[in-house]
Amino acid sequence: MARPRTIEEPDLIAALARVFATYGYDGASLAHLAQGTGLQRASLYHRFPGGKAQMAEEVLKAVGDWVEAEVVAPLCGAGPPRERLTRALGAFNRLYEGGTRACLLNMLSAPGAGDEPLRPAIGAAFDTLTAAFAHLARDAGQPVAAAQAFGERAVMLVQGSLVMCRGTGRTAPFANALTRIEGDLFPRMEALS
Repeated sequence: MARPRTIEEPDLIAALARVFATYGYDGASLAHLAQGTGLQRASLYHRFPGGKAQMAEEVLKAVGDWVEAEVVAPLCGAGPPRERLTRALGAFNRLYEGGTRACLLNMLSAPGAGDEPLRPAIGAAFDTLTAAFAHLARDAGQPVAAAQAFGERAVMLVQGSLVMCRGTGRTAPFANALTRIEGDLFPRMEALS
């Protein structure tokens, strides 16, 4: 008879995500992963026979699914562009806990020479976010080239600000980035006069 699990799958993935966001892929030892999940190493290997690589892949997939539903879908969905942007930026704020949580995409990027197994998924995630922000900008009336530039800038602002928050211990860069993204697409009328 199988022993009951001590942690449910969504909680396990969330705990692993916190460990990877704290230590990165290379720095997340099995001891860190076991401590962060409350499971023994043997239990982790039982649930993830592919080891740390499988854990990281499943975390990346779960977070990607969440971002698809909470950020990408609003950006590409129906409704007024400003409301869609507000919803997507609010989701980013929740995901990154107001700038206190590191960017998982950054932390899972290994420093190797290009043979990292997660690189295609991480690259695809950045491309999807960029395309979603560009889609919104086109819906807001931007020409194609300007919309693409906005999409790239929005992703850079979010991700870069998270690196700054981690490096400085302050959350202001993230809050400023979210405000800047909105201001870039919907400038205040008084700023135009």
